[in-house]
Amino acid sequence: MARATPISSSTFRHLKYLSNSSPPFHVTFLPSKSTGATTMSAGNVLHPSLELIGGAKDKFLSAFKSLNNPYSPYPIVAWNRHIETIFAAFFRSVPDVCFRRECLRTKDDGSVALDWVSGDDRNLPPDSPLLILLPGLTGGSDDSYVRHMLMRARSRGWRVVVFNSRGCGDSPVTTPQFYSASFLGDMYEVVAHVSNRYPAANLYAIGWSLGANILVRYLGQESHSCLLSGAVSLCNPFNLVIADEDFHKGFNNVYDRALANSLRKIFKKHALLFEDMEGEFNISLVANAKTVREFDDGLTRVSFGFKSVDDYYSNSSSSDSITNVCTPLLCIQAANDPIAPSRGIPRKDIEENSNCMLILTPKGGHLGWVAGPEAPRGCPWTDPHVMDFLEHLEHRKSASAACASDQETMNSSVTDKFQHLDV
Repeated sequence: MARATPISSSTFRHLKYLSNSSPPFHVTFLPSKSTGATTMSAGNVLHPSLELIGGAKDKFLSAFKSLNNPYSPYPIVAWNRHIETIFAAFFRSVPDVCFRRECLRTKDDGSVALDWVSGDDRNLPPDSPLLILLPGLTGGSDDSYVRHMLMRARSRGWRVVVFNSRGCGDSPVTTPQFYSASFLGDMYEVVAHVSNRYPAANLYAIGWSLGANILVRYLGQESHSCLLSGAVSLCNPFNLVIADEDFHKGFNNVYDRALANSLRKIFKKHALLFEDMEGEFNISLVANAKTVREFDDGLTRVSFGFKSVDDYYSNSSSSDSITNVCTPLLCIQAANDPIAPSRGIPRKDIEENSNCMLILTPKGGHLGWVAGPEAPRGCPWTDPHVMDFLEHLEHRKSASAACASDQETMNSSVTDKFQHLDV
């Protein structure tokens, strides 16, 4: 499992008592080195509290309705990046959603759980745009950040499905293998399955933290063959080696222990599947892992064929995939993210890729972003901007399809007339 990952609400129950004792952490945000303000539609300019880069920024900037407003973190909560991260996990509201679960059996006899919103098949047309949500490590459809995004998309007429990875969100585990930052097999099967079920719909995806790392790696791997019409990456660790280095520093050790505890719980629920494993597996180390690195060393890196944990992290980083991304991609990161360090962002590759754009906020913590009109307990600051981007892509896609349809109709009419010409 990748180390730079989101902390679910259940994991933070082990951390709550620390929220008032974490040391202050001050971040000075340096504005973009651009010599001039970035112009937006309708004469607006990007607010200097935000940094925006990417080869696609001129192409996609007009999609956003309010990036000319300042990024204003909620008072007190955002004073410390750890407090903001913990506050969002514990105290952000969790919208009520009724799901219909579909367990998808994969080609290797594994299983993942797809949570669809109950009743959407009756209420939405088959060509409604479809959004796949990928939570982070140990995360699932119960997490507040997932549900807020889901509710916003549904309010705009989008069909949404949450992709719960093996063992996450109470997804069944049917083989002695979980998932990892390196493993794209389940992602391929989920996208293909969803595409076959709704062939008339345009597909999009959003990933958070580890889910974002997997999503970007999938985009790079698929390149020109990708079935997605657009994607969004949030709090992506990008470079797992750098993220691993920071994970051992200061307060981050608390996240490490809490995540290891969550991983152990998932493992112990399915321990019987692993009792006869041979080779380099160290089941005892896994069952008693005090850190995510120990868990990865005893199980994850062995399951997926890596010679060491460092080898696993080095070869599972999505920073190496950006150059091959051909799908419109929006990345949003927080400059003070304690789990997805900003120094790991592949800025140069994003700047040189005409399909990618990055928005960097001065604060936000990890999956916090306690800012905007719905702060402190409402949706993250990112949600309306993510929706602006996705709807821009969908409208452009629909307009292109309509234009192609009109052209085809015109060509058919011209051909028909020529067939009736007297020579």
